[in-house]
Amino acid sequence: MHRQIKATEEQIKYAQLLDYGMKVGFLMLLVSFAIYMSGILPPAIPLPDVPKYWTLSVHDYLIATGTKAGWAWITEVYKGDILNFIGITFLAGVTILCYIRIIPILLRKQDRVYALLAALEVLVLLLAASGILRGGAH
Repeated sequence: MHRQIKATEEQIKYAQLLDYGMKVGFLMLLVSFAIYMSGILPPAIPLPDVPKYWTLSVHDYLIATGTKAGWAWITEVYKGDILNFIGITFLAGVTILCYIRIIPILLRKQDRVYALLAALEVLVLLLAASGILRGGAH
């Protein structure tokens, strides 16, 4: 006897938003990459120079290119190669939006434990993305 497992409302809403966000983010990446490759916007690092930086550590790359770490890229989105970061950031943030989307559903179902876990996940992801916490070798 096979038992069918059905997705819950919050699973469906999470998946729908994730699917939509992935498609929007992918489109953003395609458009920004086309702008970068076309040369419409000048790059921070000229395309022929990119391979010489591939072998550098992050620390050495930042020094060699004069690039600032963290969210400083926002001030340079007018550069073709930096413009791509918008799509990357959007894709990274879709998970946060998905969790925010399901919290009201969980609360309505009085599933307070999962609602709390989802809210904590949002806080942890926002804190990690903020750059306030520093870890690793950076």
